[in-house]
Amino acid sequence: MIAKDHRELRVCRLAFESALEIHKQSAHFPPEEKYSLTDQIRRSSRSICANIAEAWRKRRYPNSFVSKLSDADSESAEVLVWLEFALSFGYITNDAFRELNDRYAHISSQLALMMAEPEKWKHRERTDALNQS
Repeated sequence: MIAKDHRELRVCRLAFESALEIHKQSAHFPPEEKYSLTDQIRRSSRSICANIAEAWRKRRYPNSFVSKLSDADSESAEVLVWLEFALSFGYITNDAFRELNDRYAHISSQLALMMAEPEKWKHRERTDALNQS
């Protein structure tokens, strides 16, 4: 069964939960990182969810759908870079890094699967849905 809303997508739920964890972890970064690392990692983690939502609304157009999912995947890669910096600076533990790294690798894998088969996610026209009821 296809999701009715982007919030029903497992990848979107995982991205949202991961962004909440990023927020929690980054709350302990030093004050001097407020406008650099803290801001960057929070923005990129939240952007994944926003791009998935935009992609979902554009699924009628496969190229636009894939483009927005690609943007989400790029943001996921950006989060990984910021996580590496946070680990290197000692702002997060190895365990937190591994957990978040695994989450974002999974998010990227799910996005890749969606991008590989955009027709599977295509918006069904209302008349098609009514005819099949």
